Amino acid sequence: MIRKSLDALYLWSGYLSAFFLVAIALTIVAQVLGRFAPKLIVVDSTETAGFCLAASTFFGLAYTYRQGAHIRVTLVTRLATGTLDRLIHLWSILVFAVVMGLMTYWSFDYVYFSYKFNDISPGLMAIPFWIPRSAMGLGSLILLIALIDEFVSVARGKVPSYVENDAPIFKSADGEASSQTEETR
Repeated sequence: MIRKSLDALYLWSGYLSAFFLVAIALTIVAQVLGRFAPKLIVVDSTETAGFCLAASTFFGLAYTYRQGAHIRVTLVTRLATGTLDRLIHLWSILVFAVVMGLMTYWSFDYVYFSYKFNDISPGLMAIPFWIPRSAMGLGSLILLIALIDEFVSVARGKVPSYVENDAPIFKSADGEASSQTEETR
């Protein structure tokens, strides 16, 4: 039950990321159309598209991490096998979780003080900054949850999800897809 809930959290975080990508396109289209009817529509697409870009980026972090879509440098891990490979993965996940824990804390601190001091964006649409900055905190929190989930899974002996879901890199002569991680197992 917990596994399904966590996977649903990561999936919906990915959906939110996609939603904000569509919102970027819609704000730009609204501004372009607003040029033809300047008295009807006033949209500051630069500012709102920037807010949507930040939201899309942070909400997409956990989903892409679990799917193996983040860039990884495998110079060391591709040579390691067995217990050493698992320890390297545990160490890297732990360091990443500590860094994301700090980022999450300071992101929410930033949101809190934006709210407390009523920090408003300087554009045409005076948007309270705590609203778009909340996406940074929530996206960081969801990634932190994914990292803790990953650490526990790898500590229990499972293959990391980012390795398991890794897309094939090379094709062999017989047409079968293989990745560097599969070759070293």
